[in-house]
Amino acid sequence: MRSPQQGQASLIPNGHAVRFAKVQGMLRFMDLIIIIVLAFAAVTTTLAALALFRSSKQETSKIIAHNTDRLAAQQAELAGRLTQIAEADAASQKALSERLQNQELAITKTLEDRLADVTKRVGDTLQQTSTKSSETIIKLQERLAVIDAAQKNITDLSARVVKLQDVLTNRQARGVFGEIQLQDLIKAALPPSAYEFQKTLSNKKRADCILNLPNPPGAIAIDAKFPLESYHALRAAKDEISKRQCAREFSADVLKHVNDIAARYIIPGETAESALMFLPSEAVYAELHANHSKTVDKSYRARVWIVSPTTLMATLNTVRAVLKDASMQEQAGLIQTEVRKLLVDVGRIDDRVEKLQTHFRQAQDDIAKISTSTKKVATRGEKIELIELGEGAEMAEIPAAAKIQTHNSSAD
Repeated sequence: MRSPQQGQASLIPNGHAVRFAKVQGMLRFMDLIIIIVLAFAAVTTTLAALALFRSSKQETSKIIAHNTDRLAAQQAELAGRLTQIAEADAASQKALSERLQNQELAITKTLEDRLADVTKRVGDTLQQTSTKSSETIIKLQERLAVIDAAQKNITDLSARVVKLQDVLTNRQARGVFGEIQLQDLIKAALPPSAYEFQKTLSNKKRADCILNLPNPPGAIAIDAKFPLESYHALRAAKDEISKRQCAREFSADVLKHVNDIAARYIIPGETAESALMFLPSEAVYAELHANHSKTVDKSYRARVWIVSPTTLMATLNTVRAVLKDASMQEQAGLIQTEVRKLLVDVGRIDDRVEKLQTHFRQAQDDIAKISTSTKKVATRGEKIELIELGEGAEMAEIPAAAKIQTHNSSAD
């Protein structure tokens, strides 16, 4: 454990601690001097006592008296010095105590100021941390809400995928899916008059869609096919033998659909010389064109063009342009008739403009004649004003007569 002086010294700055240590050293040195003086006095007294035993009584009395006086003087001197030292020590202790108290107060104030500053900084830091934590929590909640929404969408999408898988595993439902996708694409690209769904042809076969195009090429039949089982078997094959076997089955399945479309929907004189086979899957279309080029060539020779949703949309845009061009050609005769009528109307307008110009020229001639008559009347009026009459009464009548004549001339 530390002493109170060590505890006080720990609160004192380094410079003050050094001065305090020096004061303590001086006090220890003064205590040592006092001890030495007391020891010296004791030795002197002892020597005096021995001398008394050896000398005579008279000498002993003198010596004792002398030594007693000297010892009393030394004791008085020592007492005075001790008093001075005690007073100095008390003054030093008091000054040191006051200084220590002042330093302790200063240190306490400094520590309180620093503690207040540190407390304020810690409070500000905690406030900022709390604010940032609140903002972080809010952002985290927003992100969690987004994640929850995404999770919900994923769950809904998974449910839809499961339903789609159920649809695709059923051959009849899969055919309906392809027909619905075909109808959506055609309705988005062409006007209603350009197509017919589920139309029955003369051979009693019903096509999924007929595009009503002018001759040539004529009506084009579109039938949706979806060879999904053979495609899935091809994708699931692991060894080379199984892949080749599944590839042959996939090609055979596609060629069967191609031949059926060529036999059912290409009718000379009723439909065009070719038909379209719609595959509602881009993956199946890509597999067919990437790894089964011979099958695609055979479909070309059968005049059956295999299309996917993307290529069908491009084809429909071309069909729309053809229909627009055919419509313009049908309206070409009507446009020519209207142009001839317009030329007749323009000629009639030209005749009327010429007649109007003739009227304008006559009006200009009349205006010029009126202007000439007006100038003549003005000239005659000026001449009348210059006539000098002798009598005042006659002069009063002449202007009135002149005005009447001028008015008649203007009327003429």
